[in-house]
Amino acid sequence: MKLATGLTRPSSGKVRIVGHDVQENPIPAKRLMGFVPDSPYIYESLTGREFMFYCAGLYRMNTYDTIRRVNHLFSRFDMEEWADKRAGEYSHGMKQRLVMASAFVHSPEVVFIDEPMVGLDPAGVKLVKDVLVEFCKGGGTVFMSTHTLSNAEELCDRIGIIKKGKLIAKGTIKEISKDNSSLEEAFLEMTKETTI
Repeated sequence: MKLATGLTRPSSGKVRIVGHDVQENPIPAKRLMGFVPDSPYIYESLTGREFMFYCAGLYRMNTYDTIRRVNHLFSRFDMEEWADKRAGEYSHGMKQRLVMASAFVHSPEVVFIDEPMVGLDPAGVKLVKDVLVEFCKGGGTVFMSTHTLSNAEELCDRIGIIKKGKLIAKGTIKEISKDNSSLEEAFLEMTKETTI
């Protein structure tokens, strides 16, 4: 079924975020989610702080909570000295940190992340890994899309392997790599193309 906006409804299945059906009740579901794209899209004329306030406004956060969260996240992502500089002056890695911080500004329960380590230096990679682990230990859930299987092995409790848009395997690393092979070996075996 085609929607008026040009979007297509799913052909089957349901998605619930903390009990909220995203088709039937999208606003409460979206309030509980954060999203980090693989490429950081930022209004480059805004400062980092202005961008964070803009994102907080999308979730209708009050001023007090916004100031508190923005200050905490700039500290946590080691960005204090960049907070009041225009995003156009940021390196790719610094933009990635800002987008990551903005996904957490409203204290979501679920965060969707696409290739979170792209463009980060080793210190940035460790920082992001630490933030994700802390978030999960605090009760949050992260859905991470990645082609870097070592990141998936290190960070994820459960793995899903998708081939041509279909979920072909899911489970723990042990469940997926049944013959004690590595995740990489299991992935390559499951996704290899047969030739004639």
